[in-house]
Amino acid sequence: MDVIEAIQTRKSIRGFKPDPVPKDVLKEIISIASRAPSALNSQPWECTVVAGEVLEKIRRGNIEEFTSGVGPHPEIVWHDRLVGDYRKRQVSLGIQLFQLMGIAREDREKKIEWTKLGFRFFDAPAAIILYIDESMRDVSQFDIGTLTQTIALAAVNYGLGTCIQGQGLMYPEVIRKYTGIPETKRLSINLAIGYPDWDFPANKVQSEREPLEITTTWCGL
Repeated sequence: MDVIEAIQTRKSIRGFKPDPVPKDVLKEIISIASRAPSALNSQPWECTVVAGEVLEKIRRGNIEEFTSGVGPHPEIVWHDRLVGDYRKRQVSLGIQLFQLMGIAREDREKKIEWTKLGFRFFDAPAAIILYIDESMRDVSQFDIGTLTQTIALAAVNYGLGTCIQGQGLMYPEVIRKYTGIPETKRLSINLAIGYPDWDFPANKVQSEREPLEITTTWCGL
């Protein structure tokens, strides 16, 4: 697939078919994505790919923590509470999602079920967990971002969809229990990955992008 087409067609997938993703395909995607740029060629990223029974145990562990009232405590926070135009864009997306999923503003039960779906990696057949060494945690988030985006784009070439999310890593002790990722690594971000279920309502979301007139300043051109 042409890279421009991949960029234009990639979207967050929140509903997947149960079909497993072949290990060889996942290996090829990650191998391709490892060509992503990093500062000083440091390549600070590390990956753990989970599927099958391991992923099911993580799903159950996340839900048990959530339903027992344990507050999320991610090891790396990508953003604080959004304000201004940033918050407006978040709300706009949320409204579109809830309308497609038939979740009314006052329907607390459905909202909780939607939240649980995120903790379950949107029931994807596989997930890619990205993390960095503790010594690099404050300097390498850009590098993790370039790898994450490149994985998402490469996946499109194989007919796969992804959802870049931090929610699956909100309970680090659950992840460590079932993956063996050591304490010296900081869990950064994860991608739910699988074959999109295009009949799933949330997959019909089309997020908007601001025009260049708002986001870009030209100097000397």
